[in-house]
Amino acid sequence: MLQKVKESFCVQPKTKVKGGSNEFKKIKGSVVLMKKNFLDLSDFKASLLDRLYELFGKGVAVQLIGSNHPRPGTGLGGKLGKVARLERWATTLTPLTAGETEFGVTFDWDEDIGVPGAFIIRNYHHSQFYLKTLILEDVPGHGRLHFVCNSWVYPVHCYKYDRVFFSNKTYLPCQTPEPLRKYREEELTNLRGNGKGKLKEWDRVYDYDYYNDLGSPDKGEEYERPVLGGSEEYPYPRRGRTGRKPTKTDPNTESRLPLLSLNIYVPRDERFGHVKFSDFLAYALKSIVQVLLPEIASLCDKTRNEFDTFEDVYNLYEGGIKLPSGSSVGKLRDLIPWEMLKELVRNDGERFLKFPMPDVIKEDKSAWRTDEEFGREMLAGVNPVCVSRLREFPPASKLDPKEYGNQHSTIRKEDIEENMDGLTINQALESNRLFILDHHDALMPYLERINSTSSKIYASRTILLLQDDGTLRPLAIELSKPHPQGKNHGAVSKVFTPAENGVEGSIWQLAKAYVAVNDSGYHQLISHWLNTHAVIEPFVIATNRQLSVLHPIYKLLQPHFKDTMYINALARQILINAGGVLEKTVFPAKYAMELSSVVYKNWIFTEQGLPADLLRRGVAVKDSSSRHGLRLLIEDYPYAVDGLEIWSAIETWVEEYCGFYYPTVDLIQNDYELQSWWSEIRNVGHGDKKDEPWWPEMQTRADLTKSCTIIIWIASALHAAVNFGQYPYAGFLPNRPTISRRFMPEPGTPEYTEVEENPDLAFLKTITAQFQTLLGVSLIEILSRHATDEIYLGKRETREWTSDKEPLAAFERFGNKLIDIENRILNMNNEKRWRNRVGPVKVPYTLLFPNTSDYYKQGGLTGGGIPNSISI
Repeated sequence: MLQKVKESFCVQPKTKVKGGSNEFKKIKGSVVLMKKNFLDLSDFKASLLDRLYELFGKGVAVQLIGSNHPRPGTGLGGKLGKVARLERWATTLTPLTAGETEFGVTFDWDEDIGVPGAFIIRNYHHSQFYLKTLILEDVPGHGRLHFVCNSWVYPVHCYKYDRVFFSNKTYLPCQTPEPLRKYREEELTNLRGNGKGKLKEWDRVYDYDYYNDLGSPDKGEEYERPVLGGSEEYPYPRRGRTGRKPTKTDPNTESRLPLLSLNIYVPRDERFGHVKFSDFLAYALKSIVQVLLPEIASLCDKTRNEFDTFEDVYNLYEGGIKLPSGSSVGKLRDLIPWEMLKELVRNDGERFLKFPMPDVIKEDKSAWRTDEEFGREMLAGVNPVCVSRLREFPPASKLDPKEYGNQHSTIRKEDIEENMDGLTINQALESNRLFILDHHDALMPYLERINSTSSKIYASRTILLLQDDGTLRPLAIELSKPHPQGKNHGAVSKVFTPAENGVEGSIWQLAKAYVAVNDSGYHQLISHWLNTHAVIEPFVIATNRQLSVLHPIYKLLQPHFKDTMYINALARQILINAGGVLEKTVFPAKYAMELSSVVYKNWIFTEQGLPADLLRRGVAVKDSSSRHGLRLLIEDYPYAVDGLEIWSAIETWVEEYCGFYYPTVDLIQNDYELQSWWSEIRNVGHGDKKDEPWWPEMQTRADLTKSCTIIIWIASALHAAVNFGQYPYAGFLPNRPTISRRFMPEPGTPEYTEVEENPDLAFLKTITAQFQTLLGVSLIEILSRHATDEIYLGKRETREWTSDKEPLAAFERFGNKLIDIENRILNMNNEKRWRNRVGPVKVPYTLLFPNTSDYYKQGGLTGGGIPNSISI
């Protein structure tokens, strides 16, 4: 049926109709849309009502807007064509599952209108639909004309204005045809809103707010959280405004929706598409039981909330947790709908909560314990963005000594020189062979408060030696706590050095676990959430408020913002809120977001680009003779090696694109949309950083290309590097524990005896408990999955995203460059000399594999592929 409809609306010979003094032609067009649906099923009620509306003459009306001549008598806006209606809505069968449907539309063509630059669409139906494209064939004087829409269109009564869509032609503000200028400006005004009231589902308003929606003070003091953003104490990027009312207890805190509500306001076009939403819910179903049922902890092994052996941990992947019998099963069935419970039970009905096997233990169940793998994951694991070169010994602290006392490192040269292959400290420093993973200063100010909870952590420093084979060997780990007499008395520190056997070897494994706990928390809160999700959201909001869809920079950046506002809204709803999953599974607990706010004080936009970040961390030095203008001091650094290739490809693409639209500098300086965009990002979106001197001035093409390259890098490659390795490495939580529940055991204590007699049990009792493990692994399984409809770097949703040939050619070159990078990555992963690319665990580094082919099209836990945007 659909094929017949398509055939009936293919291009027909033009016919002329005499009417008065004007001569009209019939122009055929096709509209592709998706009707309202729930998950993957069509909304039959809405479909039936819409058909009835059609029978009563309330259809979908389309009216072309000319770009050549103004509307007669007004001088404002382009001349309007006659109203046309979508044809055969009532008789066209739509798919049983939610999908695209094509409708014909026939326009009476008035030659005085000129080339259409936009169109108005009015939906007189009962329900909304998702409008993808309008294509006009054989437009006189132009030929084929493509309108990319990708927007939900609600019934007309929901709007106080007309819905207007523009053709895929790109214009700077000063180049916009005069008949389209009014529509361009009005559309931006509509998207900005008036800053008042609660925003509704069909509102299309992009606006800013503080992070004042994390706490639930009406539930009690335990659920109070500070407002992040708008203060010197707690600066933060802005998030999208919802306009919900304040809580009864605290007028500065926004009220929250019920826990499991996903109906959080973001502009409707920012919500997941039907395929992504279906995938998300399907995977979330497997973890939702743990959010709802703390009772699951009591259904586990013989020791409540503990793993008794590593076999218990392996059973999560090899057999699942045994389903309890008798009254416990009855209790589960009472609390969970049986249809949901069946999703969690294996086919034989015996076990549930079985997780996919994480890559880190697929080939070798013990390789994760090795010192080589411990160092390798700082270069090629889930958090490869924190290791830095050691510039002075012993490491110094930047914390204020008046407030925190002496926080300098207590590691001595005697602790490490015996493992340095004959090098002295000075020789190693001079030859750039010493590196450090330093989480001391970021965590020390919060340790006293964190350790007052069930968490028992240290602030850690780890010193490593770059060996001749390119691997990093840990030399010493320093674990520090605040002085018992007060933080102004400095730190109490202990230093641990490598050992393989006996109790010393077990203590060394525990020391590495405390470092992994620090790194896991820092990764989740800072490397992942703050430095990608949170910092990008203001760019999403400002781009939609200040740059028209006709603007070249909007067209450049928009694919890199897809789904970000919605995934961030979901995070505020169930992950980073008071009592949410993050607080339950990561050691800072109730202080997690507050801690990220303090770290944001040191955030610098221009240092988020990869070359600047590598130079800042000292893992690279400037070198004009090198390919990327810098030389890596760790040659076998997979994240940096692959990342620089990706960065360079993005930078070249952006330079060519911006060079086409801004051939002269005055076009940048006089582009009022661009200048308003950049001013709003600086002064509002990142308003707590507005007075920083490092912001680019946006006066030159170099300013523009650098800024856009950084934005694209953060939204695509950086997020991919710190997100999609979560399950491969941290899905096996002993490798990346998120909580430590007791301090390092002291000789002579029962805990120390336990380390001597049963080191595995002592290790498991120290790190994340069983219930938190189940909850945490469930979460990162969802976060590590690619959606089946993912659009990857170098790809666009449609090939006709612009009508300008030069940018399309540059984009094709960009895609071809990414294919070359893929081949290079595959070749390097197969070369034995690059030991850090695979490591003892036999996990190839593919987190920055662009995926321009169909290699990862199935989605899921692929461990590779760079999506265009932060969409999970």
